[in-house]
Amino acid sequence: MPHEIFIGEVYLPPILIAVLAGISLATVTVFQLNRVRWSRHFWHPQLVFVAVTAIYTVLFGTFVIPM
Repeated sequence: MPHEIFIGEVYLPPILIAVLAGISLATVTVFQLNRVRWSRHFWHPQLVFVAVTAIYTVLFGTFVIPM
């Protein structure tokens, strides 16, 4: 079980990698929602972005980088 991730002589916490992956995946997801115009059904699209980011971060942190 990794406690830190080693990248180029820099130790990074696993949660940082999970958050960066969550933001990246959420950005792609929200872009696709905007492209097919599903975002017009949401009351506050920015909150949807935050919620999707949280969901992806938890899923990525739980299943890809277990602590």
